[in-house]
Amino acid sequence: NKVMYMYNDLQGYTERYDVAEELWKKYIIKISYEEDINPWKNMEGYNCFGCSPDNEAGVRMEFYEDGDEIVSIWKPPSGVSGGGWIRCMGGIQSVLLDEICGWVVFRKLQTGGVTSKMETRFRKSISTNDTHLVLRASLREQKRNIAVIEARLYNNMGELCTEATCTYFTFPQEKAEKEMCFIIVM
Repeated sequence: NKVMYMYNDLQGYTERYDVAEELWKKYIIKISYEEDINPWKNMEGYNCFGCSPDNEAGVRMEFYEDGDEIVSIWKPPSGVSGGGWIRCMGGIQSVLLDEICGWVVFRKLQTGGVTSKMETRFRKSISTNDTHLVLRASLREQKRNIAVIEARLYNNMGELCTEATCTYFTFPQEKAEKEMCFIIVM
């Protein structure tokens, strides 16, 4: 199980990371037995940049549900740093945050939608040498077909590095099914 492997990696950290380890243990145990919630992953022609496991150029995110939140644990591959540095580019971070917000729309609102606005705050740089990053997102508010979603990106020590607020224009479920191949999953 990939999630449990990530947790086992954290056990070797020194005292400085004991608090972070307790935080990881708290939610990783909750999601470690959940399956990836992507209903499209075996669909022919499915090639999403954000979440298709078969898109060679994509970021290949996997998603899990943890209560009201959608969670993703992502390993930065080589090639996502900027300027020869070992820092994850802000554009890649924004893709990750936007994608997890989209999954809040899919799973929590049971429809499809598009990003109409995204505000991102970069608080701490992220090393591409990190063993993994953790993303969490949840619905902040919804008014008719507008959904406001908050997302956070943490490094492998549990430190908040980047956060975003995405505003999504959501579609009626029927339109999402016909035009976006949306699959209702309960």
